[in-house]
Amino acid sequence: MMRVCVFCGSSPGRSPQYADVARRLGAQLAARRLALVYGGGNVGLMGVLADAVLEAGGEGIGGIPEALVALEGAHTGLADLRVVGSMHERKALMADLADAFIALPGGLGTLEEFCEIVTWAQLGLHRKPCGLLNTGNYFSSLLAFLDGAVTERFLRPEHRSLVLVEEEPGCLLDRLLEGFRGPKLQKWIDRENR
Repeated sequence: MMRVCVFCGSSPGRSPQYADVARRLGAQLAARRLALVYGGGNVGLMGVLADAVLEAGGEGIGGIPEALVALEGAHTGLADLRVVGSMHERKALMADLADAFIALPGGLGTLEEFCEIVTWAQLGLHRKPCGLLNTGNYFSSLLAFLDGAVTERFLRPEHRSLVLVEEEPGCLLDRLLEGFRGPKLQKWIDRENR
């Protein structure tokens, strides 16, 4: 593994622990010589994370749509900032560049990006590990939803296991680096019973 894509908020969030975990993740990425791939912004947790990577001597690759350059303030400290035409291009770029994916706390964009990349894994479009940093139990409601989807037979347990969860950046990176690969099986449950 060489590059880790991190989805996170363009706002700092209510609790200072969110910025703290972003800083610690950034330092861990740099210490392990893992490049950061992220949305290219200089605001919120995105900016905190990128700054932490750069301050620790690491590499950051940003992908930002032209329409968001002024809104999110493209991070000018990155040696590799790629301005793209759309959100779709941004997500495709990040997916292509990354060897693993992590979500930190964030809003709808963070959730949408992470869920899409896990869905792609479920469909067999990639076999790259995906993890949540559940800082302060931020993602516990999402995890309960996924567990409920398994109970209600909308999600296979094997596909639920695609989402690795830890509270500490080092522990999550350890699991991602172990070479976790999702199961190869059909997404559909009881398809023959239609």
